[in-house]
Amino acid sequence: METGLDYGAYVEKFLLQPISSPHAVLPLNPLTFAVKDIFDIEGYVAGFGNPDWARTHPVAKSTAPTVSALLRAGATCVGKTVMDEMAYSINGENIHFGTPRNPCAADRVPGGSSSGSAVAVGARLVDFSIGTDTGGSVRVPASYCGIFGFRPSHNAISTSGVIPLAQSFDTVGWFARDPTILSRVGCVLLQLPELVPVNPTCIIFAEDCFQLSSIPYDLVNRIVFKAVEKLYGGDILKDATLGEYVKTNVPSLKHFLSLENTDQVYNIPSLAALSSAMRLLQRYEFKNNHGEWVTEVKPVLGPGISERVSDALRTTRETIDICHSIKGELHAALTSLLGDFGVLMIPTVPGPPPKLQSDASELENFRARAFSLLSIAGLSGFCQVSIPLQMYNNLPISISLVARHGADGFLLHLVESLYEGIKEEAGQPKA
Repeated sequence: METGLDYGAYVEKFLLQPISSPHAVLPLNPLTFAVKDIFDIEGYVAGFGNPDWARTHPVAKSTAPTVSALLRAGATCVGKTVMDEMAYSINGENIHFGTPRNPCAADRVPGGSSSGSAVAVGARLVDFSIGTDTGGSVRVPASYCGIFGFRPSHNAISTSGVIPLAQSFDTVGWFARDPTILSRVGCVLLQLPELVPVNPTCIIFAEDCFQLSSIPYDLVNRIVFKAVEKLYGGDILKDATLGEYVKTNVPSLKHFLSLENTDQVYNIPSLAALSSAMRLLQRYEFKNNHGEWVTEVKPVLGPGISERVSDALRTTRETIDICHSIKGELHAALTSLLGDFGVLMIPTVPGPPPKLQSDASELENFRARAFSLLSIAGLSGFCQVSIPLQMYNNLPISISLVARHGADGFLLHLVESLYEGIKEEAGQPKA
């Protein structure tokens, strides 16, 4: 694969022109975008990150509705991007197609599974891109590549024409370098006529979650808090210990709490239990979706993916009903906490992107902390946006804002408003 000017982001390049008349006023004209190799595009095989999958599946007879919507809105598609095999990783390394090069830090992973989509945006190869986020596959690479990544409310955008990983969590997400394009794309995909400005009622800073992260507290305080105070006043900022709130208000978690080991350097037991429930349900649904194909074809899978798939194939139905109960209870608990227009502030991931080919045990600890954070929106079905802060020690860091299910338009507008203030406090020029 060519890895020079395209940063190894693409599986295949082609041109899909806008569907509408070139003279029409279209919301995404003249933007360009790239598509994760998990979406159907008429005349092409969705490769799912694995050559054996591509070899054993037919070309698509129609294009996924999300891709068609972007083309109708005036955007031009320039190709399909590399992804982690079977969308089953947050790392971004692929032994078959190569690892897309992180444009912020060439010696670090780009994050997965929507790795190529994030790299294409971060490297300025396209204006925006689309991917999927099941366990964190838009939020993680957005953070690692220093760009915006949006995971919408679960079921807010059609996943028709998208290869499933685990339907309880699958979402179509997107990447952009600035919040204005992020919103323009969101309005098309979410079918919002316009974003109605609504000020947040509260921004809850999850203190314990930031202890899972290597982001310096004073940096968040200096940049984000000051931007919030200038825009909305200091009273809007609230502190919370999210782990305790979740433990108290999600009673079905007790089953997974009892299973958690406590030998990690630092964890939040209730959020680690959320992560366990999410990953168990994900394994079970992956088995139902793809277990038969894996057993019959015996595909060549890379390290990490192979073990994960094997674990999934051994999953039984036991405790799956409890996982669904946890989803419902968490949704209700966070709805009560945030109300209609409250926002939760958390780190997107525990820190900057890990080095390429990191030690497996070191990576597992980071991964465990990452999923404690990622499972909050994953299990609740809430929308989340990853916002790049700045480079710290020459590596990208980010924060995330989480809003209730269905508040996607509100969250997109909030990011647009807040990011100008964040840039000002960080000493960056305003747009």
